[in-house]
Amino acid sequence: MNPDNLLRKQVVSEIKKKRLITFILIILSFIYLAINLLLGDAGLLKYRELSSKKQHLEKKITELGKENTHIKTQIKSLKENPFYAEKYAREEFGLARPGEYIFQYDKQ
Repeated sequence: MNPDNLLRKQVVSEIKKKRLITFILIILSFIYLAINLLLGDAGLLKYRELSSKKQHLEKKITELGKENTHIKTQIKSLKENPFYAEKYAREEFGLARPGEYIFQYDKQ
């Protein structure tokens, strides 16, 4: 066997090994990046979960804002309108003026 030919085969074999190692490292890097993109702390699944949570909280904030506005309106009416305050006291607490009788019926 020719020593030049043997040396050439060894060089070609080393080049193939280096290419294979480089290829494997690149593939492993892509796999690592893909897993991080999907499952990492800043990954796609976490993003979708946080996005859903954000929408839920925004909806709740809107609902609480409406409820807050309603309560503020009710407080203003109770402070400024004696008729409304009397109506509220009668309906919510069953209060009556002196000498009045209240008849309550069970709803069935």
